[in-house]
Amino acid sequence: MRGHRRLARWLLSAEWHSHRGRALVAIATIALGVALGYAVQLINSAAFNEFSAAARSLSGEADLQVRGAQPLFDDSIYPRLSTEPGVALASPVLALDVTVPDQSAALPVLGIDVFKASRIAPDLIGVPSADRPFDTLAADTVFLSAAAQQWLNVKIGDDVALQSGTSIVHFRVAGGLVRTRPGQRLAVMDIAAAQWKFGKVGKLSRIDVQLERGIDRERFKRDLQARLGSRWVISETRDAESRTDRLSRAYRINMNVLALVALFTGAFLVFSTQALGVVRRRAQFAMLRVLGLTRGQLLRQILMEGALLGLLGSLSGLALGYAMASGALRFFGSDLGGGYFPGVQPHVGFEPLATALFLMLGIAVSVLGSLAPALEAARARPAVALKAGAEEGALARLATPWPALACLLVAGVLTQVPPLFDAPIAGYLAVALLLIGGIALMPRVTALIFGAASRALGAQRRAGAASTLALARLANAPGHASIAMGGVLSSFALIVAMAIMVASFRVSVEDWLGHLLSADLYVRVAPNGDTGGLRPDEQTLLRTVPGIRTAAFARTSHITLDPARPDIAVLAREIDAADPGANLQMTGAVLPPSALHEGETPVWVSEAMVDLYGYKLAQRVQLPLGERGHVFVVAGVWRDYVRQSGAIQIRLADYRRLTADTGATDVAVTVQPGTSVERVMAGLRALPFGASLSLSQPGEIRARTLVIFDRSFAVTYLLEGVAIVIGLFGVAATFSAQTLARAREFGMLRHVGVTRSQVLAILALEGGMLTACGIAMGFVLGFAISLILVFVVNPQSFHWSMSLHVPWTVLGTVALVMLASSCSTAVIAGRGAVSVDAVRAVKEDW
Repeated sequence: MRGHRRLARWLLSAEWHSHRGRALVAIATIALGVALGYAVQLINSAAFNEFSAAARSLSGEADLQVRGAQPLFDDSIYPRLSTEPGVALASPVLALDVTVPDQSAALPVLGIDVFKASRIAPDLIGVPSADRPFDTLAADTVFLSAAAQQWLNVKIGDDVALQSGTSIVHFRVAGGLVRTRPGQRLAVMDIAAAQWKFGKVGKLSRIDVQLERGIDRERFKRDLQARLGSRWVISETRDAESRTDRLSRAYRINMNVLALVALFTGAFLVFSTQALGVVRRRAQFAMLRVLGLTRGQLLRQILMEGALLGLLGSLSGLALGYAMASGALRFFGSDLGGGYFPGVQPHVGFEPLATALFLMLGIAVSVLGSLAPALEAARARPAVALKAGAEEGALARLATPWPALACLLVAGVLTQVPPLFDAPIAGYLAVALLLIGGIALMPRVTALIFGAASRALGAQRRAGAASTLALARLANAPGHASIAMGGVLSSFALIVAMAIMVASFRVSVEDWLGHLLSADLYVRVAPNGDTGGLRPDEQTLLRTVPGIRTAAFARTSHITLDPARPDIAVLAREIDAADPGANLQMTGAVLPPSALHEGETPVWVSEAMVDLYGYKLAQRVQLPLGERGHVFVVAGVWRDYVRQSGAIQIRLADYRRLTADTGATDVAVTVQPGTSVERVMAGLRALPFGASLSLSQPGEIRARTLVIFDRSFAVTYLLEGVAIVIGLFGVAATFSAQTLARAREFGMLRHVGVTRSQVLAILALEGGMLTACGIAMGFVLGFAISLILVFVVNPQSFHWSMSLHVPWTVLGTVALVMLASSCSTAVIAGRGAVSVDAVRAVKEDW
């Protein structure tokens, strides 16, 4: 046993010392894949945990929360709920996202009853100064968390300005809060003062309920829901966490899967490294078998080499991933561009389960990459393996097409499977099987392509020696050729797939914006909060600004259909029921007004409503709008790239009739012919409330949206770059290994009169033809994967569709770079091989 261990260490040490570069490339690739996946997991886990803790701190010790299906409800229900049997305490809350002038985000403000809240959520109580104990009840005071004070650059005693409608209200910062989470921006004030100052008199957002001891929470919740009806939503703290989890789940899963792309490529490079190593050492392994080494011992030796590559890569990747996560949270925030965790300041923590998972994942892919070469080495018959020139036979099993075709067939079936757990699990499995099947099919494809090319060239009498020998080599050694081409194929296929997916999404968003932004000027009131709005008299005044041809007003609100899902956006605007496509980008047939019964109200729903709630054209649906809720008719489905949790469009007149809400938050302004937009903007700013208006032209909105898009896909762009680098490294490592292993072949060519320059020309032609073939097949495979990403994964993840666009310029540039890199690598590596003396190169054959 001790001798076997010494032999294993000797074999491993000899292999690493002789081919250190290829091993380092494989380790680096595994490390990069593990690092990206581990960093994304740490960032999202830290942000989600901190966001959930912040949400729990707002609920305190409440057992249940009673909310309206609409954002605000009448406070007349509060006395009834307070006297409900089984309720120990009910605490009313008014929660608002208040616009702060000259700030890019809203300030969360809680209006609370300090006497009730002190028993349910004592951490939210303001801490007044000793000489002003009644500031918690004052109408002109507000208490700010430490993060809010730092964000607003104010201290205790300073004045802070907040927006209510089109007016500015001022408050004195009376103190801080008992306790908040790090980075949590929060303001707390007396509930009566909040209702008065922000125009919400008689309105509440929720009622926190604490039950008496011994009360069955689930039964009480079920009975209370039955008594209150569908206009009310009774939730628990875990429902808020579920809403956040559902909203960010697709983004987190997509980021993790994309991060594992590099790990998959690393597994293939391990396979390439081990396969070429086994072929090169075939005679050595055969000699060891003759000397007494068993098949099991040889199998374990090769698998141990692969596992060691994975272990070193995984350990390096975990350290790199932790550093990347810490740096990303410190410099770029917690959301990686997704925007799902505002107002938190998370810190990376050590996660044993995630660490163990990614460690084992890195080792597993390396072992799997080594499995096929290890089995081949163990099965090889020593007598045959000892003969020179039998190396290609070791790769003959790779040419069997049936496993590859089975993978492709199963991948096609999986594309038709619906999402599991709100995630496109089957779609991702289809992508993985498509990659595996495409790569496994390469030996057969290589033999067919280069065999046909060799026969066609052989029919020409003027064919050159270099091209003839290059094609003959590729046609008669398809196993070696497929391994070399596989690195190009896998990396380029992934580059093509991600590039097409991102380009399709970006172009679709641009087209959608062009359809949506049809006015000359867009006006918003309180763009970053829900306390702004134009009253009817202010709307009339805005219409009279000189130069305005039409002013189309809109109102944005929300409703809750499922307490465990994010809220649904309700967008009330002026829509022509006969032609909704003039304002919305419709995705199918539209229900004409003649199909509606008398008194029915049409609504147009986003694609997410179809996926999440099962809405379909002409369906009658009950929505909690107005005092009692109403039945609406789904008149069409439109595309929305902003709200993946669902949105409903309704005519402004219908919304105002049902809700009695006459305010407006947005205005689309069309300018009269011959009048400049700048003149109209000046007129709007001259209004009495002009300072509270945010004015944007369509080009500005489009540019701002695309900046947000690019930031959201920053990780995807990084992964495309990583795939390119990995592909180039893989090409370099594979060609270098194959070229150096062919020293005897080049020596024999030199004996029969082939010059060094001709050998280098052969290598350059082989590299160019292999890479060109790999790029062509990689494009086909990548295009097929992009179809799954565009038409399966994205709709199932984010609930929106898009059109297909191919970025030919980008892909052509990458293809040329990879082609030039492979040719130059083959020539550079070939210089070392042909520099060996011809006699010494073939001496091993004697």
